Order: sequence, then structure tokens, then C-alpha cells
Amino acid sequence: MALRGPAALGPGSRRPLDEAVAGAEGREAPALVAVGGAPEDDEEDDGRGRGLLRWDGFSAWLHCVCVVGFDLELGQAVEVIYPQHSKLTDREKTNICYLSFPDSNSGCLGDTQFCFRFRQSSGRRVSLHCLLDQFDKDIPVYLKKDPAYFYGYVYFRQVRDKTLKRGYFQKSLVLISKLPYIHFFHTVLKQIAPEYFEKNEPYLEAACNDVDRWPAPVPGKTLHLPIMGVVMKVRIPTCHDKPGTTQIVQLTQQADTNISVILPTVHEVDIFRCFCPVFLHSQMLWELVLLGEPLVVMAPSPSESSETVLALVNCISPLKYFSDFRPYFTIHDSEFKEYTTRTQAPPSVILGVTNPFFAKTLQHWPHIIRIGDLKPTGEIPKQVKVKKLKNLKTLDSKPGVYTSYKPYLNRDEEIIKQLQKGVQQKRPSEAQSVILRRYFLELTQSFIIPLERYVASLMPLQKSISPWKSPPQLRQFLPEEFMKTLEKTGPQLTSRIKGDWIGLYRHFLKSPNFDGWFKTRRKEMTQKLEALHLEALCEEDLLLWIQKHTEVETVDLVLKLKNKLLQADREHLPVKPDTMEKLRTHIDAIILALPEDLQGILLKTGMT
Repeated sequence: MALRGPAALGPGSRRPLDEAVAGAEGREAPALVAVGGAPEDDEEDDGRGRGLLRWDGFSAWLHCVCVVGFDLELGQAVEVIYPQHSKLTDREKTNICYLSFPDSNSGCLGDTQFCFRFRQSSGRRVSLHCLLDQFDKDIPVYLKKDPAYFYGYVYFRQVRDKTLKRGYFQKSLVLISKLPYIHFFHTVLKQIAPEYFEKNEPYLEAACNDVDRWPAPVPGKTLHLPIMGVVMKVRIPTCHDKPGTTQIVQLTQQADTNISVILPTVHEVDIFRCFCPVFLHSQMLWELVLLGEPLVVMAPSPSESSETVLALVNCISPLKYFSDFRPYFTIHDSEFKEYTTRTQAPPSVILGVTNPFFAKTLQHWPHIIRIGDLKPTGEIPKQVKVKKLKNLKTLDSKPGVYTSYKPYLNRDEEIIKQLQKGVQQKRPSEAQSVILRRYFLELTQSFIIPLERYVASLMPLQKSISPWKSPPQLRQFLPEEFMKTLEKTGPQLTSRIKGDWIGLYRHFLKSPNFDGWFKTRRKEMTQKLEALHLEALCEEDLLLWIQKHTEVETVDLVLKLKNKLLQADREHLPVKPDTMEKLRTHIDAIILALPEDLQGILLKTGMT
């Protein structure tokens, strides 16, 4: 197939994408089609009618779709990659093969859904994903794409089939994406996978063509996404949303007749179902995740291991978990040796495993959660106990949290009573999840607000910003200075939980999560200083300034101002649109005040 997708894009390909984003609102209406109907399009509307190349719309959501089957001679093998021009290295294909099937001991009969995450091979060419990074600036930090990883969303089917030599039909339909929209992609698979197993490749091609017509995944917009006769209504969160709320609007029944599926979330899992066996220890697990401690989840199946790992990562939201996490990890994973070696301390990572072999291989890890089968909604399993690590010999060990960790904070008995009461009253799992999610949110916010307050104090005063000097630097983060602020403005202002908060902060300041959080905040604040510097420049009378300076100094000023404009665009600085326009006007006015020969040279140095 001719290369007409992301790899064909050159450096000048941003403009069509910009047009596509700008036109997203106008494209929502055609997406509202009657179930089973087709959109009313021009014959050109296969993606190119929107100013995009073929498959660019698809690439905004997915890298590719894979079908993994079982070959008696080869074992697991990638049978289909679609679109055909999609690039996967041999190492990536091997990882996908092994991660797309449950371990043989899991005994998953019927249909199973789960998720995995794997490291991208180094040296990949720039793709449309990099151009779509402009959407990332409005996305909450915990939903931003990680350029080093892919997600795999799996729909695995295993059923008896006497016509096959092996006696079973075993196949997985896998969506490979950079986007961590777990709930959304699992819903997509529920819609298309069962029918794909009956109709094969032509059906898959039609589904991919539908995805290629989707509007871009713009945060904050309500999107209508048709796929194989079903229309999904979703909204990707923005960093401006109030944490813990869902912004999707339930329209009137009359206006919603064409909508088949409304998703209140794109990324959240059923957190109560996952924490249900261990909710007595949920606060301790929150601490372990917050501190980036090495953590293993041993589960009977990939769906349980992946859901639990994702729930753990999600429990410190809106903080981003900055270390690696693998919702489903196998002995064939390319990082197996790196993560199981005994020659060094276990890395800061959360692993979800199902193979009994890991009970022996990961015995030296400090924190292990062993869970049994997750109960259906409405049932509650027996609560597991915290046990000593030496008691964990095999995967047949009883469920429990195996650790010698002593929590810094006292256990909040109120949340436990509230959840136990909900179980007794048969409160729906969704409602229990809302309670638990709110509890984690309030706990995380109580912890992070003092840090936010202190970091904000590192920002220089606005009056210290001079248009004729480089923007001032942020003050240094001093741990002891921060600790002193906790006495008056610590978490006790917003949380009822007692305990050694100071100890928890000291430990956190040494963790990868603090490092990632502070780097993000420092970058945001530095960009804010750059934006304020730009605004200060715009308020100056630059024409008066050039009258007092030489032509050489004036040319130098024009070049610096142009660089400022490029930087503002490249780094998405938080600059008001009218500031940018003012700066362009200033540049044009300065150039026109120069001799003609210099005007020609400066106009050629770039668009203003």
C-alpha cells in the first residue's frame, strides 16, 4: 500500500491539522447518524475532504489495530496489522503477541477484555502524534500522552472449536494507541470485536474507515463518534475542569435519539470493584502509590490485574503517577530481566502479573498485593489482611497485602464505615466508586495544596519583570523552608486525618512523583514568566526606543522579537491572542521605520 499516512507528513504539515481542529465543531453534526445509517458525505469525505491526508484522522486516535492468533507451529502471531502501512518494530510485535493473550494458567474461556502498556522502540520517526501534542496543553497532566509508551486494549476470545487441531478458537483484537483512554477504548472494542470475529477483515477495514472520519480528540469538546452503526458521545476532560466532576451533558431524549452510547468518562475504571478486596487498606495503598514504591499485583487473570493496576495509578489523581506501570506483565516482556533482577533494588514500578512463576521471581519485592477473583457488582469478598512477605511462597498463597510497610497516616475509619454501610445497603458499585474516588481526591488535594502554595511563593513578583532584561528566575525549592510552612498551612487545614504528615512529605520529596510534579510545575511557571515578559514588551513604546538606538541594535531587537513569537507558538506559552497581535504590529512598525534594504532582509527572515 502506498505510504499516505502519518509517516508521509513533512515539517510543513501542521496547517491541515490546524484547519481540521478549527473545523471540528462543524463536523459534529454529520456524525449524528441514525443507528445503522451512513453519514451523508461528499464522495471526497474520506478524511481528505477535511484537509487531512488519508488515515490522519485515524492516527489522531490509534496507532494501528492488530489481530493476534495462535499458530500451532509459531505460537502467538500477529496475523493482521491495519492500516497496512502502520509501522511496528519486531520487538514491538513480539511484545504485542505475548501481551495480547492471557497466561495459560488463567483459563479465560469466552470473551475477556484487558489492557497492557509497553515501551516503544527507540528511534521512531516523528508521526502525527507529535503534531497532535498541541491538544496536550489543555489535557489534565495525568491524561497526557507519554511519548515512550503505547497502550494495548485487548478483546480476547477463547471458545471450544472441534474443527481446529488445538480444539479451541483463540484470537485477540487489539487497539494500539498513545491515548490512556481505557474506558473509551474498551467500549469501542465491545462494539466491534464480537462482530469482527464473525465477519473478519472486511468488517475491520470498515470500522477503521469510520475511525478515520472521527473529529480530532480535542479536550473540552463533546464529540460524536460513529462506528459501525453505533454513535458514541464522549468528552475528553480539560485541565480547567473541576476535579471529580463529569462534564458530559445529558441532552434531552428528543435531541439524543441518534446517540447509542454516552460515556461519562473516557479513562476511569470501576475503582471500588478493584479496591473492594483491600478497601480496609486503601489509604496505605494510596501512600505506596504516592511515594512511587515498587508494587506487584498478583491476580488470577489479565482483566483483574490490569483493572487493579489502573485503579492504583488513578487513586492519586489529579496527581500524575510518573513512574512506569504495567497493567499486565508477562515473563516474555522485553523488560522482564530489567524488572526482576536481584542485583539491584526493585525499580519504582507497578506490575500486574498472573503467572505463578512471578511469586518466586518477585519474592524480594517489598510490597505485593495478592487478589482473588473480583466479585460481580453488589458482592463483597472477604477483606484481606496485611501479611509478612516471608509468608508469600507461591501464587496459591491466600489473598492479602504482603508488606512490612508502616503507613505514615492513621487509618480513616469514617470512609471504611461509609463503604461498609453501602455494601450492607446494597448500594450500586458506581455510587461506591464515587464515594471512594472523592475520598482519594480530597486526600490527594489535602496533601498537594501546601506544596502548590509553597511553589507559588517561588514565583518572582510581577514588578520585577523588565522588558529590557531576561525574565527573572524562579527561586530554588528548599525542602526545609517548605517544611516550616506546614505548621501553619499544612494539610491539617483541609483533612481530618492525623498522623506523621511531615514524614510522608519528606519521603515524597525523594520520590519520582515529586520529581515529575515539580518539573511540570516549574515548566508551567517559567512559561508564565516568559508570557508576562512578552506582555511587558508589548506595553513599551518600541518606536520611541529605536529612535534612541542604532540600526544594528534595532535589527537585533526585531530578530529577538521574532524569536519570542516563535517560542510562544512552539511552547504554547499562556499568552493572550491580542498580545501576539500587538507584538506582530510592533515588529511591522519597526521594520517600516528602517531603510528599504534592511526592510527587505528582515521581511525575508520569517513571517510576522
